[in-house]
Amino acid sequence: MSNRLARITAFISLFFVMAAGLHASAFADSWIEASSAKLQTLDKITARISALDVALNNPERFGTLEITVQRCAYRPPEEPPENAAFLTVRDVGHDTSLAPVQVFQGWVFSTSPAISGLEHAVYDVTLIACNR
Repeated sequence: MSNRLARITAFISLFFVMAAGLHASAFADSWIEASSAKLQTLDKITARISALDVALNNPERFGTLEITVQRCAYRPPEEPPENAAFLTVRDVGHDTSLAPVQVFQGWVFSTSPAISGLEHAVYDVTLIACNR
């Protein structure tokens, strides 16, 4: 299922690039790399919302989830505002004897969280911004 979701995410991203009339190289050149991401997390059981700053390639825990931001980039001020991050999310559970399960891997966008997002029974994770 995660491979299918990754392919769908890649297709949607490519569609937006093509729809904007941009070549892939022009698209890549217009993004500014960030050193961390600000995520909004929601525990659906307790209705607790919190913000989480995650440095690149430094796994952070939220509940039973382990969130790793592998890349985060934002558009320059003269372009339409957008933040994009590549996340890997694993559910490590409460029982440390069980192997972690990858529940999400892909690109998330701050202005369009519904395009590609974490689908989890207990938690929601959305991208707020890439920290400069």
